[in-house]
Amino acid sequence: MKQPIAFASSIFVLIFALISSLLSASQLQAEELPKLKITKINDKIYSAIGETLPPSYENWGHNNNLSFIISNDGVMVINGGANSALAKSLHNEIKKLTKQPVKWLVNENSQGHAALGNGYWADLGVDIIAHDSAVKDFEESGHASLERMLRINKERGKGSKVAVPNHGFKDTKDIQLGDIRVQLIRFGEAHSVGDISVWLPDEKVVIAGDIAFHERLLAVFPETVTEAWLESLDKMFALKPEVIVPGHGHPTDVATIKKYTYDYIAYLRSEVEKLLDDDIGLEEAYKIDQSAYSHMDTFKELATKNAGRVYQEMEMNSF
Repeated sequence: MKQPIAFASSIFVLIFALISSLLSASQLQAEELPKLKITKINDKIYSAIGETLPPSYENWGHNNNLSFIISNDGVMVINGGANSALAKSLHNEIKKLTKQPVKWLVNENSQGHAALGNGYWADLGVDIIAHDSAVKDFEESGHASLERMLRINKERGKGSKVAVPNHGFKDTKDIQLGDIRVQLIRFGEAHSVGDISVWLPDEKVVIAGDIAFHERLLAVFPETVTEAWLESLDKMFALKPEVIVPGHGHPTDVATIKKYTYDYIAYLRSEVEKLLDDDIGLEEAYKIDQSAYSHMDTFKELATKNAGRVYQEMEMNSF
């Protein structure tokens, strides 16, 4: 009788070890997903607020806002996330709040942290929409953006892939999301290729995307058009939103965005214009006094570059 008992004991040990291994693998998989803190804007609108710092391995590339709208007939997500792990983590948070399926994903522009998580949502059959120019740009530059993300996020970016939006639009796009009216708006050129905002007229909330900054200094890229950016903000302000969810940072109001986005751009342009009027070169642009904004995150990384790029933009347009 000893042998059957010993055999049964061995089988029990093997089964226990297998179950423990599966549980450990499941726990490890859960631990490998980033932890997202969801901010409630109202009963229908939520946002996972990213760090107001550059993307890093430690923050999983989550340095922008991943927002979502819950209706009585589906969910709309704004920004796919910088990788599949972020997209999955966001989806897990959505499922805690509603049983409604995600029907739409909006990419606010063609940047990686807006669109590199698209693959996760595409595999679920979610329709993905962006401005026509963002669709084209991501189609052309998406793989290079993916490679940059993987260099930062390493194994945390695994499973991410380029999934180009399957819907585009030019100026505006109205979507009836169950009981919620949603309007996608291209106010004009601004920060990045294909910048758009999501306007909920009945809620008086605009999910502005990267045309609105306040807790971190905005970035001026080679493709940024600062004069048009000011015009785009004027159009957004004219809607008189009560709440603005910026591309980076917590929900705020028109006055705050005007101070830290509109007024900052206008100040840089004014100072550069003085240099150009006096035929003073690019080197002096780097010395423009931006100390009034030195308390903002990413100031050290961006302030000098911003001044130089505004100078180059305005100099080019002066010819």
